[in-house]
Amino acid sequence: MSNSKKVAVVTGAAQGIGLKIAERLFKDGYHLAIVDYNEEGAKQAAEKLTSKEQEVIAFKADVSNRDEVFSVLRKVVEHFGELNVLVNNAGLGPMTPIETVTPEQFDQVIGVNIGGVFWGIQAALEQFDKLGHGGKIINATSQAGVEGNAGLSLYSSTKFAVRGLTQVAARDLAEKGITVNAYAPGIVETPMMEGIAIKLAKENNKPEEWGWKQFTDQITLKRLSKPEDVANVVSFLASSDSDYITGQTIIVDGGMRFH
Repeated sequence: MSNSKKVAVVTGAAQGIGLKIAERLFKDGYHLAIVDYNEEGAKQAAEKLTSKEQEVIAFKADVSNRDEVFSVLRKVVEHFGELNVLVNNAGLGPMTPIETVTPEQFDQVIGVNIGGVFWGIQAALEQFDKLGHGGKIINATSQAGVEGNAGLSLYSSTKFAVRGLTQVAARDLAEKGITVNAYAPGIVETPMMEGIAIKLAKENNKPEEWGWKQFTDQITLKRLSKPEDVANVVSFLASSDSDYITGQTIIVDGGMRFH
């Protein structure tokens, strides 16, 4: 990580946690590639961040599509000539009581939440090998991937899988100088979480504030997480300060779960 040019890729970075991660890594001195299915949002984020010293480029990609993920990382290295960090942040978080899950929804969420991480790891490995050095792979799991959450059968399942994949990849890639870790957010104030809180309130004929309160009551620190709280942890995992850490999941939930 001592290169004069540091390059990071963040998926799902057009908004929410991913955008704050991108902003923090930019502040840390990285050139960035913002990858998102929302092409316009990715471009707007990139334009806001680019400076004379650091460049930020945007790509549209469906992370559940292996070919698209490989193509993006190849283009990033062709453009910058370097890759140091991949943050597999893109994900879907639908409310899914077990009896409501359809085959189509199953395939979609599995494809993005697990497939996106798996293909990201493979694509990063290809580029690290070509560049002749190691790097850091950082995956998004969740506190719902540490302890199962009621009503989140599909989401929790995928996030448990990401924790397992993180551990296996850490063992498999260590000899190449690649560390693989994960971050597990709790209840974060994002558009996705807002939708969940509103839906919960409506289903119970309660105001939106009631929906949010159902989550904050579980948090030891008694406040919802800001996306910046998560970005701070990702910044640490991307830095040389975490060089002796691999295969780990850092829970960033204000004290919802203790393990």
